[in-house]
Amino acid sequence: MGRIRTTYIKRTARKILESHRNIFSKDISNNKKSLNEIADIYSKQIRNKIAGEILHLLKKQDKQETKRAE
Repeated sequence: MGRIRTTYIKRTARKILESHRNIFSKDISNNKKSLNEIADIYSKQIRNKIAGEILHLLKKQDKQETKRAE
């Protein structure tokens, strides 16, 4: 089994992605930089986890869109 992200990370990532969708991409390093500009995150580990969750959500949405297109 993999690591489980906490509800705090998931909820924060969803809120940030809803309001700033056009800033994020499928590159985690760019997502980390964008998070630094948008929010004051007190921990580097939490910033990285949120960036990873945003990447996960973007991939999930793309997968759903391609499934609908078929």
